[in-house]
Amino acid sequence: MSIAGIQVVLFFLFYLAIFALAVWAAVDLMTRPTSAFPAAGKRTKSFWGAILAAAVVVSFLSIPLNVIPFPQFLGLLAAVAAIVYLVDVRPAVKPYSKRRGGGSRGPWDNGRGW
Repeated sequence: MSIAGIQVVLFFLFYLAIFALAVWAAVDLMTRPTSAFPAAGKRTKSFWGAILAAAVVVSFLSIPLNVIPFPQFLGLLAAVAAIVYLVDVRPAVKPYSKRRGGGSRGPWDNGRGW
């Protein structure tokens, strides 16, 4: 494989990783309660939903498939949106999200320890 072929593969994998990052951020957003965002002092869930939905679409269109001509530098903006959500908003709203299930003993323990 030539150097150009390796560059094309790496370019494809880079934009595929950006798409996966945007999808991960969008899926995580859907698992968070709406009330957690104002409680954490962040923008609303619908604001982040719009930003991350656009990031998913743009990052998908940025994957170099030679089907749709699309300015691929916009995929970097999608990566920025997903990264800002994952490193700033997600940790802030995480304490306000209630996860179901118990600890290491499972949900049937009820805190009795036996």
